[in-house]
Amino acid sequence: MKIVHIINNLASGGAEKLLLDTIPLYRKKGIEVDLLVLNGTESPFMQVLKELDCCSIYSLGLNSEYNPIQVFRLIPFLKKYDIAHVHLFPSQYWVVFAKLLSFSKIKLILTEHTTTNPRMKNYLLSKIDRFIYRFYCKVVCITDEVSQILYQYTQQSQLKFVVIENGVNLKEIYDAEPYSKRNISSLFSDQDTLLIQVARFSKHKDQETVIKALKFLPVNVKLMLVGEGVLRKNCKDLVKQLKLEDRVLFLGARMDVPKLLKTADISLLSSNWEGFGLVAVESMASGKPFIASNVPGMASVVKDAGILFEKGNASELAFHIDKLIKDQNYYKEVVNACKIRAKQYDIQFMVDKHIDLYQTII
Repeated sequence: MKIVHIINNLASGGAEKLLLDTIPLYRKKGIEVDLLVLNGTESPFMQVLKELDCCSIYSLGLNSEYNPIQVFRLIPFLKKYDIAHVHLFPSQYWVVFAKLLSFSKIKLILTEHTTTNPRMKNYLLSKIDRFIYRFYCKVVCITDEVSQILYQYTQQSQLKFVVIENGVNLKEIYDAEPYSKRNISSLFSDQDTLLIQVARFSKHKDQETVIKALKFLPVNVKLMLVGEGVLRKNCKDLVKQLKLEDRVLFLGARMDVPKLLKTADISLLSSNWEGFGLVAVESMASGKPFIASNVPGMASVVKDAGILFEKGNASELAFHIDKLIKDQNYYKEVVNACKIRAKQYDIQFMVDKHIDLYQTII
């Protein structure tokens, strides 16, 4: 059984991190799994996977994953594998077109990582979407909410959809040692209350609400923002506008996220929408309280463990942060509930379910 995972690139993001963590585990279980990226630009995730030397990594060599020429460059690879496991748009389109043009018999699996996409609101693109889904043997949905939404949207048989929740390498989180706050930046002292959000700066994340929440909190409450993305400059401009330069630190892409999560006092994920949110589980496993936007995909993971706040409501977010700071018993209750919830999402469970699915399809 030969499997190839296909994704746009291996830049920062939940789907990308999932492949970095799972491909070595498939190999340990005797499954031959390789990686193909449309855009092979170097990134920290790519560098780590290369150093692990656990799979073949192929790049189609084009700078834009939206270039239709990707279809023709994909064709030779479809003849080398039994299953192509595809992630994200536009990879999910190009792979189908390549299969149709080549008459390949490869089986296709798609993992849906989110509850929504812009194509759903466009009449023509939604029709194309439904056509594309027809060619996937199975669509892996990372939550029940994703499965229900896609079933209604695609009008495909419910048998096509299978729910396999994402997993996290819990041992990596448990074993991580925190930094001294002062060693991260001269902005911080050990007496500061340190917040952290780990997320790409994109339209479906909402770092701006976290930044605005600082205006409702004492000056010793400070924020680390981890990640890259096109909207990072917008957030930096907002920090300057609100005169928060001495309270907000932009750390860029980091490979030491478990250590940073353990260094922070409170972990946050402010989003406009989510599929699952791997960082939610990582945060809950870190032994710190976790606060997230109450949006589909996130609510089912966090509810009755971490804290949910109304999307975009900076004052409500600040209220929850302030309550955690002032009430240590409440802080400990949330921490304990988060740690118990995180145990449900061990990455080994997810890998075993994927392997069972591959074997069923073969």
